[in-house]
Amino acid sequence: MLLEILTPERKLYSGEVYGVQLPGIDGSFEVLDKHAPLIAALGKGGMKILKDKNSAEHYTISGGFVEVLNNKATVLVEGAAK
Repeated sequence: MLLEILTPERKLYSGEVYGVQLPGIDGSFEVLDKHAPLIAALGKGGMKILKDKNSAEHYTISGGFVEVLNNKATVLVEGAAK
């Protein structure tokens, strides 16, 4: 699936991924390839980009939203750090 991570200043990440783990308001959740449509609020915490089944990138985010539609996940965050 295609993952885009956007901050107010710039595009932080764009590319094909296996999935992404996100810190939701009520707890962490994971979005994988061909996930059902979804819009969710995100809290502060760790975000893990699953590039494939064996490699990942980690970010700490400070809240935002995620939209999943047509096998594309768009993550809008206020701020993020590696």
